[in-house]
Amino acid sequence: MNGEFRAQFDADVTFANGGGLRTEGFRLDIPGRSITDEDLAALFVRHLGLLMVAEVRITGTTIVEEPHKGGRGVAATAPGTGHRFVELSHVVTDGMTTLPGWPTPRITEWLTREDSRSAYAPGTEFQVGRIDMIANTGTYLDTPAHRYADGSDLAGVGLDRLAELPALVVRLPVGTRAVDRLLLAPYDVAGKAVLLHTGWDAHFGTAWYGAPEAPHLTGDGARALVDAGVALVGIDSINIDDMSPAAGGTRPAHSILLAAGVPIVEHLTGLDQLPPDGFRFTAAPPKVAGMGTFPVRAYARID
Repeated sequence: MNGEFRAQFDADVTFANGGGLRTEGFRLDIPGRSITDEDLAALFVRHLGLLMVAEVRITGTTIVEEPHKGGRGVAATAPGTGHRFVELSHVVTDGMTTLPGWPTPRITEWLTREDSRSAYAPGTEFQVGRIDMIANTGTYLDTPAHRYADGSDLAGVGLDRLAELPALVVRLPVGTRAVDRLLLAPYDVAGKAVLLHTGWDAHFGTAWYGAPEAPHLTGDGARALVDAGVALVGIDSINIDDMSPAAGGTRPAHSILLAAGVPIVEHLTGLDQLPPDGFRFTAAPPKVAGMGTFPVRAYARID
């Protein structure tokens, strides 16, 4: 018994642009000893890299305990480590664009290695960098203080809401723009970080990233998550709210989540590398008083 499991199942795939695909007795690595048909379907689509999928019907599922063979959804664990980490943050670089039209970061040196030599013993040198940026740069965390004057700031949100949270991924069907209550209904989100995988991070750094078509969470979806006891919500899009002109500047998802003390992480990336659930999520910022947002090193730990 090796503690790794694979699912064997039949799948009927219907494509949005016509046609279909059927497999029989397909075997796929899964993150634990059980998995729902919905999560198995998402894992199957990601493993094969299928596009324009309208529906996947899973039947005849059996779970077998055998070593993982590797795949896009669940990677084999490195011997002796017991876990692996998945990076979920964009790299912050000099002059990068996070939000089109907003200031870009400027990364320079406050103390160069050459200048430091006069202050230390021969052969000893240091470099001290400097970064000038707005708080909404790269992948960042929103705390209640971002929306509400009396809300908890970066120093006031506890690590129990930011680190080592049990987490799951909600994958948007191809072409879906709004994450609403019905899309979230199948998931048990109580006490968990819910990461919305839209695929919009593919446009990060381009003008299209800020397009009106960017996926978002609806106010109804945000209320459903709060009512179900969600711990944190993240998204790999430009904003968790609808930023199109039609929205009229309203921010219902921010307002509902942050009023309930639920932190938000925006501009995630790499969610396609995660299993449907069974992992831990961390997005902890510096403990800065008086600030409502700040970049984070977001990552997942998969045991």
